[in-house]
Amino acid sequence: MVIDPSIELISSIHHPLLCEYGIQLDMLRLDLLHPAISGNKWFKLKYNIEYALEHNFTCLVSFGGAYSNHLHAMAYAGKIAGLKTIGYIRGEEVQNPTLIDCTDWGMELHFISRNDYKNKNENEFLETLQQMHPDAYIIPEGGSNPLGLKGCREIVSITDTSHYDTFCCAVGTATTFIGLAQSIQAHQSAIGFTAMKNGSYLNDTISPAVKHNRWHLETDYHAGGFGKKNNTLVDFIHSFKLEQNIELDIVYTAKMMTGIFDLIQQHKFQSGTKILAIHTGGLQGNRSI
Repeated sequence: MVIDPSIELISSIHHPLLCEYGIQLDMLRLDLLHPAISGNKWFKLKYNIEYALEHNFTCLVSFGGAYSNHLHAMAYAGKIAGLKTIGYIRGEEVQNPTLIDCTDWGMELHFISRNDYKNKNENEFLETLQQMHPDAYIIPEGGSNPLGLKGCREIVSITDTSHYDTFCCAVGTATTFIGLAQSIQAHQSAIGFTAMKNGSYLNDTISPAVKHNRWHLETDYHAGGFGKKNNTLVDFIHSFKLEQNIELDIVYTAKMMTGIFDLIQQHKFQSGTKILAIHTGGLQGNRSI
């Protein structure tokens, strides 16, 4: 998995609010890395797939919801790596464009109850799963393991980001944000925008992993909860695409961008601040809008 050096990875955001408050806002376009292995999933899967191949696994197993960006990316990545893929889907059996892509790319789908899905990280559940799929390498939901984190540490170094003051990133499992916060320079800070309601619990996940205090979470821009949307958010996505020619995904990046603009209006950034917002991909999920 190699990044095409011809891709222009930084997009400048132009908006009257930025001029008024003296803020530079750019976006790191991870959504442009690959049409299927989208955004941060490229980094989360990179070393997991490398490990699976080096240790002669023939199959990848992982978990996600019916519109999972992770399973969508893993299905395609597994296909090009020559690995069988199996996805365990939370909830009742459904069919949608995400899952149709997954099956078209060779993924075997298993739908499990929401109660059973809660056990996806329990040792007993994982041992049973390993017995069912003895040749499989099991990747946690969202690619949230040490190898996924290793990949996420590389995000800020794929292009020159040394002149930015603040990095902004949407937060789900927090793996991407931890990798980002671990790899920023001493003069830089990081802000995470949680995609779920009551996301402050993730402070307990991030704090032990990041050995500095130049980061914090914003938890008020979830638009009702994980995977939830409202008319304000949908309108923001449409207007942003019209004004900036950049599509935002409805689950993560759009919520982050609404938060950034709101914080700017609240004078939370000093004039002259250079902000880099991370576009973590996931645009396939917009088919649910």
